[in-house]
Amino acid sequence: MLYKSDSFEVSFLKENIAEFKFCVAGSVNTLSQKTLSDCAAALKELAANTDIKGMIFTSDKDHFIIGADIFEFLPTFTKPEEELVVWIKNATDVFDAIEDLPFPTLSAINGMALGGGCEWALATDYRVASETAKMGLPEVKLGIMPGFGGTVRLPRIIGADNAMMWITSGAENRAADALKVGAFDAVVSADKLLESSVSTLELAIAGKLDWQAKRNVKLQPLKLNRVEQGMSFAMAEGMVMGKTKGHYPAPVMAVRTIKAAANCTRDEAMAIENANFAKLARTPEAAAQTGIFLADQYIKGKARKFAKHSNVEIKQAAVLGAGIMGGGIAYQSAYKGTPIIMKDIQQDALDLGMGEASKLLGAKVKRGHMPMEKMLATLSKIKPTLNESDLQSANIIVEAVVENPKVKQAVLADLEKNMPEGTVLTSNTSTICIDLLAQALDKPENFCGMHFFNPVPKMPLVEIIRGAKTSDKTINAVVDYALKLGKSPIVVNDCPGFFVNRVLFPYFAGFSKLVVEGANFAKVDKVMENVFGWPMGPAYLLDVVGIDTAFHCTGVMADGFPERMARADKDPVTIFANEKRFGQKNKAGFYKYETDRRGRLKKSHDETAIELLSPITDAPKEFDKQEIIDRCMIPMINEVLLCLQEGIVASPQEADMALVYGVGFPPFRGGAFRYLDQTGLANFVAAADKYAHLGAIYQVSEQTRKWAEEGRVFYKVEG
Repeated sequence: MLYKSDSFEVSFLKENIAEFKFCVAGSVNTLSQKTLSDCAAALKELAANTDIKGMIFTSDKDHFIIGADIFEFLPTFTKPEEELVVWIKNATDVFDAIEDLPFPTLSAINGMALGGGCEWALATDYRVASETAKMGLPEVKLGIMPGFGGTVRLPRIIGADNAMMWITSGAENRAADALKVGAFDAVVSADKLLESSVSTLELAIAGKLDWQAKRNVKLQPLKLNRVEQGMSFAMAEGMVMGKTKGHYPAPVMAVRTIKAAANCTRDEAMAIENANFAKLARTPEAAAQTGIFLADQYIKGKARKFAKHSNVEIKQAAVLGAGIMGGGIAYQSAYKGTPIIMKDIQQDALDLGMGEASKLLGAKVKRGHMPMEKMLATLSKIKPTLNESDLQSANIIVEAVVENPKVKQAVLADLEKNMPEGTVLTSNTSTICIDLLAQALDKPENFCGMHFFNPVPKMPLVEIIRGAKTSDKTINAVVDYALKLGKSPIVVNDCPGFFVNRVLFPYFAGFSKLVVEGANFAKVDKVMENVFGWPMGPAYLLDVVGIDTAFHCTGVMADGFPERMARADKDPVTIFANEKRFGQKNKAGFYKYETDRRGRLKKSHDETAIELLSPITDAPKEFDKQEIIDRCMIPMINEVLLCLQEGIVASPQEADMALVYGVGFPPFRGGAFRYLDQTGLANFVAAADKYAHLGAIYQVSEQTRKWAEEGRVFYKVEG
């Protein structure tokens, strides 16, 4: 043994080739401050060992290194900027020490090499990977950028354009793609990884591979002339600004860091990266996005606890209804490995559902992400049927028929009567109270809501709705199934609209009142998209949801919360619903839609929509951007606060993740409660009081007012 610590051990693997094996306690390898400190000491000692002629870095886990320990590093981000620069330089000195070892080095990459793990591999001379390996720098998703040399080494290895694409997207890159651009030197089967790595290093030691020339490229300026640099960086910055609309400073800072360091040596470039990383780490966007990461870990951990206590083994699922949602659920279940029966009363619907699944899987085959054999095997896991008796083998049944309480009650009662003892029954409903549906059942303890979001394959959230009589056994089983589907389940208590739709419809109501008072809905959309940061403004979102769906849901919410959510006398949604302008589904709503060459719907101005709204709207009026934001967001956030106070949602973390995953709340704002913490609850109350005369949706609760007086914050500030 050459060196041993709690996180790694170094020993001779073959003759004069040393193996530096990561073996961090736990299921994955991460880089903690203690690990980096130990590595610094080890590398100094190993560099002086003349018996070592080459070194391979390996992992004893299924993955190489998945990054830095963000839980440990986060408190450091609260330090003053000058202290942060010193701290990050001490860390990057470790990576420089790898690169400066007096013998060739190689990373043998199995599984994931992400963030600091990717940067570790970039510091070595060679990278050999297994076929299933993935490599990437996801730091921008946390509101920061690579800080262990990623902006310096990656552009010099794979070229500036490729590097900026990797870094600004934060994507995980498959082994074959990484090989094409030169991030990997070789890709081999997992069983050949160590053998191939040793062979490569032996060639370098023997002088048959010029490892010093390969290393020297990383120590020098980028090989781009001034004209090439100008074009490359201007295009990259323009693309990033176009995608982020200026809301996310991290990807822009990453591009500017690479640009500033383009003509620098490694040490000069590293100093630029150190300084810019420190600036980013202290931004509110970094706090919000790292907050989302922590909240995501929280909801996943809570879901795993539910699933761990499940005693229902789900070998066979079933979905009743082969519409858009039912077909999506069937596809997702089969794709993730749980066989599913898709039951409908019409063969045409079954054909449509299977056709949709085939199209989704076919697209994966076309992109090279799935072999044809797997596509056929996945399709074989979906059993379309017209026969109710086929449901007998299901351990869990998801009812996904028309959104009508009487129809759902009849279907659920019939299912309960005929299904075997112990089968879990769920309803995919977006607004109808679970307790209302449960009235039709003899055993409501075996029933809960399972609210999927459309399109099912893309939307990560599933709301699991606990009724008054729902048992823990049922919740545990349904959460377990949602996890098997690859979803992020959040358990909420029952009420009309549950959590997500309950808080979304006051937002729509605030928007509608603005339109009635003379606001141009397209301008409202631009403010909510370009200034606040929603992916879609409220008018566009209503068209995507479906005006008919929104009209129906508004009725349910009005019945459930008549004081705050009664249907307005003057309501744009009602006007369009009566005119059968249902949004994207029939290409006419607030906007008109045409199919572009890629088959996607593109919106454009529609004068007819303006004319139809004219009888209920005041004369055109310009509204200040902040007023538009306040009048849309205050009703939503008010309802979010009420949901926490009433116990509909259990925690700020679950509320924020439901909003981010369910309706696209801007991640750089971190969710409603993170947004409240950053703006100040007292400031929110003052803004709401300014508009209290507009109605109940703008009037804060006594509890909210009390919290504001107490200086309540929803997330503890570490430091």
